[in-house]
Amino acid sequence: MAKASRDTAENVADFGVAEDRTTTSDGYTIGFTTIREAHDLAPMLASLPGGHCSCPHWGYVTAGRLVFRFGDREEVYQAGDAFYTPPGHTPAADAGTEFVMFSPADLLEETESAIRAAMQGPRGGRRHRHRIATHRSTGPRIARRHSSVSSS
Repeated sequence: MAKASRDTAENVADFGVAEDRTTTSDGYTIGFTTIREAHDLAPMLASLPGGHCSCPHWGYVTAGRLVFRFGDREEVYQAGDAFYTPPGHTPAADAGTEFVMFSPADLLEETESAIRAAMQGPRGGRRHRHRIATHRSTGPRIARRHSSVSSS
């Protein structure tokens, strides 16, 4: 059985508005996410089929509030709530939200690719600069950082 923690996660990606610390094991990505600024990922998922995330997620909210919107409903999870969200959602979160999430690695990569493309393209809505994020097993890699956040 895989073991992971926020401190031992293999990948660290700092997006300015959020930080993701992830480890992939046995086909699943285990993620520890901290939301610094309230945001809604719907605009960044617009290029995916149906304009929503096609990946299921299981998780636990440790702080704040996480929202998953579907065509016919909205599911809200707060600190102390465990969740499962099927494909077909767009996520949003309040500043200060923290959660642990488990996702099929291949499906999550498709979603994250769409988000990266939206951040780089003219419809991403913000200009980003690159910042090096540490990948513990393969060394440095590029992460995106919002231009209004100073680099460390």
